[in-house]
Amino acid sequence: MEVQGVSLTIALAQLNPIVGDITGNAALVRQARAEAAAQGAHLVVFPELFLTGYPPEDLILKPAFIRAAQEAVSALAAETADGGPALLLGTPWPGDAFPFNSVALLDDGAVQAVSHKVELPNYGVFDEKRVFAAGAMPEPLNFRGLAHIGAPICEDIWVPEICAHLAKRGAEMFLAPNGSPFTRTKFAIRMRHAYSRVAETGLPLAYINQLGGQDELVFDGASLVINRGGALAVQMPAWEPSITLTTWTKNADGWACEPGVNTRLEEGEEAIYLACVQGLRDYVNKNGFPGVVLGLSGGIDSAICAAMAVDALGPDRVHAVMMPYRYTSEESLADAADCAKALGIRYDIVPIAEPVEGFTKSLAPMFQGRAADITEENLQSRTRGTLLMAISNKFGAMVVTTGNKSEVSVGYATLYGDMNGGFNPIKDLYKMQVFAQSRFRNDTRPKGCLGPEGEVIPNNIITKAPSAELRDNQTDQDSLPPYEALDDILECLVDWELPISDIVARGHAPEIVKKVERLLYIAEYKRRQAAPGVKITDRNFGRDRRYPITNKFREVL
Repeated sequence: MEVQGVSLTIALAQLNPIVGDITGNAALVRQARAEAAAQGAHLVVFPELFLTGYPPEDLILKPAFIRAAQEAVSALAAETADGGPALLLGTPWPGDAFPFNSVALLDDGAVQAVSHKVELPNYGVFDEKRVFAAGAMPEPLNFRGLAHIGAPICEDIWVPEICAHLAKRGAEMFLAPNGSPFTRTKFAIRMRHAYSRVAETGLPLAYINQLGGQDELVFDGASLVINRGGALAVQMPAWEPSITLTTWTKNADGWACEPGVNTRLEEGEEAIYLACVQGLRDYVNKNGFPGVVLGLSGGIDSAICAAMAVDALGPDRVHAVMMPYRYTSEESLADAADCAKALGIRYDIVPIAEPVEGFTKSLAPMFQGRAADITEENLQSRTRGTLLMAISNKFGAMVVTTGNKSEVSVGYATLYGDMNGGFNPIKDLYKMQVFAQSRFRNDTRPKGCLGPEGEVIPNNIITKAPSAELRDNQTDQDSLPPYEALDDILECLVDWELPISDIVARGHAPEIVKKVERLLYIAEYKRRQAAPGVKITDRNFGRDRRYPITNKFREVL
């Protein structure tokens, strides 16, 4: 006879692991278990591959890494003999040729069951078929004779067959560990798949997602529970760690989660801003940098990066350096100083005339008879890059590089100059998005941000014409289309892979579209040497878009 009127308290642990830190991640598991135990939890569920951090990439191919994970699993399993909560823990599991991406049920002092991921994603930022073996169709996990739990792992809920199989084999609920990185469109996609699996199977589903930055990826959390019938029972917060207790009761219709927390999720510019801040914060902190240094030029890109850095790390860990030359305007000097003052950060002025002129003098015999051109402009940028790297070497702070996606796309950046740096928080934001983010931050200080309220980017920086100030009276639009047009063309080429004819049909001149296409292709070698940066769009440079450097293809219009 079916047992009814039974209750389970399940803790959903949305936490921020560090890839490779098995000892530290295991400590997070123990801490979460102790907190959940104090509140009467029976089971604690963690995100995908939580023990190793996600994605571990080629670490999975190291036998020593798998052994270390297995030892940690064994130790954690033994600790469950104390009668406290069980653990449903994401971990790699040894296989014949390749390991599995798995979840292990740890309870009563032992590993009670292991379930392997079936659907290995191999698109965009995912490369799991390279390092993992696909599991067989999973079986439900018997939890203390009270519930049969289906544990589809991340991509396993993006296809109907796996949840359908689990339901057919007797699963009564789904607890789905996830490592789903943020993009500006991702939450709606996740919800569509989660609601579909609930509707198809008639079973409730808990979606437990990772939090935090890992290289270019950033995970927003936003874990949730959906009951049969499509009612949202629990919505956990995005962008913050949370151990949320959920109460499940079994009645004649099966298991249901009682309504619990229902957190407002950030959308639009707020979500994008928090993603950039989270990605920068975790990159700096997880790699052990004491702080960051960046060139503050008086332009909008460096200003928004400075604001993000302060919001991520606090003003005491951000150092701004203005490096003026003969083309630097008084307006830029004033704007940079005002921005630094508004953010409350250290601000130094290091003139570059002497080193630039030293380079020019050294090269003069070789360059004799040739007119000044972009070479001399690049010397200014490379001098600034060298000085920032010297400051980084001396004091240990990481250099933040500040090029937006529009500039990165068309090569409007100097290799070994303004491209120097360890991380770029706005690498995946087009120029018009940078303007939008700057206006947003002046109006709002999002949750968890450590910078001041109010205007942190002087309005003049937002309203003046963008310029690299590498020659007299220079503006970006001297050599580029207006950013409104450029960004639309680039989004068509990069994010959507539209044919040239379709882009022209949007109202762009054919010669401009072809020029932008050419600039996009010939700048590939620069992008391969660029710093990593937060992934925001569905097609970022790096993991998502992998074009050859040597490439003679040009679309015929």
